[in-house]
Amino acid sequence: MLIAFGWIAILLLAGGFALDRTLTNLVEKNFDDQLGYMLTAMISSVEIVPDGSGEVYFIRPLGDQRFLEPNSGLYWQITGKGQDDYLSRSLWDRTLKVRAEPGNADTQIYDSDQFAGEPLRIAERAIMLPGSDTTWTFAVASSRGELNSQIARIRSILYWSFAVLGFGLFAMAMAQTWYGLGPLRRVRKAIQTMRVGGSNRVTDPLPLEVQPLVEELNALLAHSERQAEEARTHAGNLAHALKTPLTVINNAATARADDLSETVIRESGTMRRHVDHHLARARAVGRRAVGHANTPVCESAEAVRRAVERLYPDVRFDIAGNRKAAVAIERQDLDEILGNLIENAAKYGGGSVFVTVDAEPEAAECAIWVEDDGTGIPEAERVRIFDRGARLDTGKPGTGLGLAIVRDVAEIYGGSVTLGESEDLGGLMVRLGLPRAGAGV
Repeated sequence: MLIAFGWIAILLLAGGFALDRTLTNLVEKNFDDQLGYMLTAMISSVEIVPDGSGEVYFIRPLGDQRFLEPNSGLYWQITGKGQDDYLSRSLWDRTLKVRAEPGNADTQIYDSDQFAGEPLRIAERAIMLPGSDTTWTFAVASSRGELNSQIARIRSILYWSFAVLGFGLFAMAMAQTWYGLGPLRRVRKAIQTMRVGGSNRVTDPLPLEVQPLVEELNALLAHSERQAEEARTHAGNLAHALKTPLTVINNAATARADDLSETVIRESGTMRRHVDHHLARARAVGRRAVGHANTPVCESAEAVRRAVERLYPDVRFDIAGNRKAAVAIERQDLDEILGNLIENAAKYGGGSVFVTVDAEPEAAECAIWVEDDGTGIPEAERVRIFDRGARLDTGKPGTGLGLAIVRDVAEIYGGSVTLGESEDLGGLMVRLGLPRAGAGV
């Protein structure tokens, strides 16, 4: 409202000044035109006396009665070099100081303060009358009192008109601002009610202008609820997962069992797997909340390949596909997903691992295939293998968390993981579907 008041004041001042100049100039021009008409009438009414004296006389009297009234405010004067000045009766005992230049036939109009207390507007012209060798200066003067009075009345009207206009505009701007921000006040009250009353959505009917804001606010609340529910679920799952191993350890310790140490080692390993799994999910959820990522798939796959090659130097790795493919996943999470899949393929395969990036370019999501030439996984076991701690080959080291972490992290980002059989290598094929960068999650 302060900005609106400032702009209204600036524009009204500028407009008032321009209008004042325009109207003042029009009034002055009209006043000057009247003086010019009187000057022309006076010149056309004067001739030289035919007796050779060189004097001038009026062949017809001037029509304005004020020229005959002393100090009436309207005067005329005829001045010639070497001749007596011819004065109007209204001048009485005063004379006009003219300043017309000989040879300048143009009418000059100017202000003069030669009469004390009576500013004048003078129109004068220097001409030579027929039959005379004298340059005569004709002057008509009028008091500026009437002109100044007209200008003062115009300015008074302008001042009060623009003052009322400015007050009205500012009042309208205040009313518009107050009314226009009304929906936001209603949103604030709805949020306050939601905070103190336990409501979880803004359901009050609101104008279309703020409806997108309300929809985004409700979406944010829904997102926060989902995150809180995920946190509660993870905490409950972790507590439930740790409850059984702790109970086993407590019972073994209470009974002073002979295999207490083996029980503690076994159950603490189980608890560590659960903690690692939930920490991986928590990291993924936290990074997802930061914003949309843009991670090149091939860069992550190459980095993982170099790390796994140190563990399995005899395994042959091939990475092919779209080198420019990028997914909307943080780099750390993509490294963890691909690391689990590629390491599993190297560990349980027969010596060959193929990674195909963007294997289905026409699909809405970026499909990454990880294939090996191992024995694969029976179709009946492909669902159970995603359970935490599930392992088909217990002869090799591992925690059984790899595929569970892959599935959970991928689903957090809106992706998916499916298992199948590799047509080229004959072993397991893992299809990882992740959202493309820029496509939204």
